[in-house]
Amino acid sequence: MSLDEFHRNFRSDLQTIIAERVEAGEGPFPSDELVFAEMVMEHVAETGICEAPTVCHWSGKVGNGKLRITGYALSSDETALDLFVTHYFGTDELLDLNDTDATTTASEGVRFLFRAASGNLDAKIDPTHPVRDLVATIRSRWNDIDRLRVLLITDGKTKTKRFSNKEVHGKMVAVEAMDMERLFRHTDGKPRDELALSFVLSIGRPLPCVHVPDPDADYEYALTAIPGQIIRDLYLRFGSRLLEANVRTFLGAKRSVNKGIVETLRKEPEHFLAFNNGLVLVCDEAAFERSDDGNLGLSFLKGLQIVNGGQTTSTIYFASRDDRTIDLSHVMVPAKIIILKGAQDEARERLISSVSRYANSQNAVKMSDLSANRPFHVQLEKLANETWCPDGATRWFYERAAGAYNVMLLRDGNTPAKRRKLQEMISPKRKLTKNDIAKYHEAWRGKPNQVAMAGEKNFAAFMAALDDDPTIVPSPLDVRWYRAMIAKVILFKAIESMIKTKQSKDVFRQGWVNIATYVVSVVADRLGDRLDLEQIWMRQGISSDFRDLLWEWAVIVNAEFNRIAPGQQISEVAKRADTWTKIRSAHFPAPQASVQELRAQKNTGDCP
Repeated sequence: MSLDEFHRNFRSDLQTIIAERVEAGEGPFPSDELVFAEMVMEHVAETGICEAPTVCHWSGKVGNGKLRITGYALSSDETALDLFVTHYFGTDELLDLNDTDATTTASEGVRFLFRAASGNLDAKIDPTHPVRDLVATIRSRWNDIDRLRVLLITDGKTKTKRFSNKEVHGKMVAVEAMDMERLFRHTDGKPRDELALSFVLSIGRPLPCVHVPDPDADYEYALTAIPGQIIRDLYLRFGSRLLEANVRTFLGAKRSVNKGIVETLRKEPEHFLAFNNGLVLVCDEAAFERSDDGNLGLSFLKGLQIVNGGQTTSTIYFASRDDRTIDLSHVMVPAKIIILKGAQDEARERLISSVSRYANSQNAVKMSDLSANRPFHVQLEKLANETWCPDGATRWFYERAAGAYNVMLLRDGNTPAKRRKLQEMISPKRKLTKNDIAKYHEAWRGKPNQVAMAGEKNFAAFMAALDDDPTIVPSPLDVRWYRAMIAKVILFKAIESMIKTKQSKDVFRQGWVNIATYVVSVVADRLGDRLDLEQIWMRQGISSDFRDLLWEWAVIVNAEFNRIAPGQQISEVAKRADTWTKIRSAHFPAPQASVQELRAQKNTGDCP
């Protein structure tokens, strides 16, 4: 698939989604540009570049300066903030966006950040606009935020993908472009290409190493020691994407091993190399060159992943961030680097999985922790491919591997007519990712605060729950479970859809996905087995009486959020465990007998 084809396909998907939303009654809100922004931001979150984003369009002027954002993503600990600004052409042809116009657009986001941090933006914003909550968070958390980015998202093509950093009140703001070309690279299966490191640019010289080439093997090998400052900067720049192939995320500084790492960093940084077991990295490409003393050195890595040593990496970053007295200039981290060879992506991924598995085997990591090809996902993909909706003409799509939906469209939709037919059969709105399934499943299981963590964090918790209690889902998965699962998806989407309409903005100003999550958890808690999920599956929707009930309950959930934490961002309040406790104990009126999806019960009355 060429870049131009990808652009045409992306635009076709965008227009399909807009038409579906209009048909569903969402009207002209959001606009084409905001739907485009939502699609791109969701992709950026799915690839681990940022945490779950919020679409939040605001524009204004301060003096002669134009300010604008289209959305934002704030990390769960409120120390990393990404702002999104769009430059939208809306054309059928792929257009070039020159660097001057790109930086002009990105500057609107930088100015917004500057004014928000300065504390003189509130008077320019309507008191009811949800962006006020973001401005308040920026102002109150400014000293704690240590990673700032402005991402320009465009349906054009930029020459530059990373622009010069900007300084805002003593903090550096990275400016990046997420254009069609960069999206295409991700969808084409090469997102790791962006994880690149030049030692020559970072420290001014190649890194001394021992290189062990083997022409007969499917990898090469290098041993080295990486400066602690580079490890910190890598994590700051790429975050958890560095650890994508690692079986664990950061376990916290209270773990005994991590406490030891912190103590060494504080008291004996020069002994870190001797005390630490080091890192195991894989990379797609590496370059070597001679240093000034004539010895061979490692100069460049591309497509790198840390498959063992994630705790060391993240602890170095978080410890140095939280304790400014830690000096990383004397810290060296031992590293074993596996340089992959060969062109077969599947073989490469198998090797990465095996390296990760065996490198972590000393810590008794279970095979099930490596979820890429777990039976759950394989079986779910098979059920989605084989189970047709009641109309016999359409079905849902489970994207077990990133980009599989687009691959399917490319493979089977090689003409515009065939592509349209495929999209009618498998609509983009019926595409489900692994993170989607984790969200809908865990919301029904009464874990709304966990779901609010979003993305990979909720997915990891879901996978861990399956390990701890395999009875959560049938083994093997069956059609009955699958149809009930899709019914829960339909229920969630119905709630989210009706509270995001233009007419609903006066009631629901923010946090739509969080409100929908909590309403689904309330439904599961209050109605449980009374809800006939098979009926929802057969209708592929919900009745008007049930919709009225869900609206009423959503209004109550929204009011509870405002009561629990007035003026705060719902996306952050939703992550607290006590929020679910409080909302769960609220009063929700009992459903009327006319709700078709409910089985009859003997006792009636208000839901407690």
